[in-house]
Amino acid sequence: MDIDAWVWWLIGAVGLGIPLVLTAMPEFGMFSAGAVTAAITAALGGGVVTQVLVFVVVSVALIAVVRPIANRHRNQRPQFASGVDALRGRSAVVLERVDGSGGRIKLAGEIWSARTLDADTSFEPGQQVDVVEIDGATAVVM
Repeated sequence: MDIDAWVWWLIGAVGLGIPLVLTAMPEFGMFSAGAVTAAITAALGGGVVTQVLVFVVVSVALIAVVRPIANRHRNQRPQFASGVDALRGRSAVVLERVDGSGGRIKLAGEIWSARTLDADTSFEPGQQVDVVEIDGATAVVM
């Protein structure tokens, strides 16, 4: 049984796709894409040297172009904050006196327990405060 070269390249592409799925390493996907293009080259009648060159050029080009873009996206912080992260830096209105031991504020339309960042500082009802962090269910303000 004589199998055409393009079939071997497709088998290689599938073989490279399996570790991509198991390890989530995108480089295997790029090699798999190179193997598919080599299979197309083989099906169109390209020689063995041409097939290998197409595989190498496409794989290296994908790694050189896609990998830096993927790394840049992976290292970026999300553009939006959600949950308690979205509350940091927001302004709130004091409802009950807030000091180092506690108090109440209105933050994002909800009533929160709060305490001051500096234990010696206090804020009276009606004053504006800034949320520094969220500690459990308590807003730390200044």
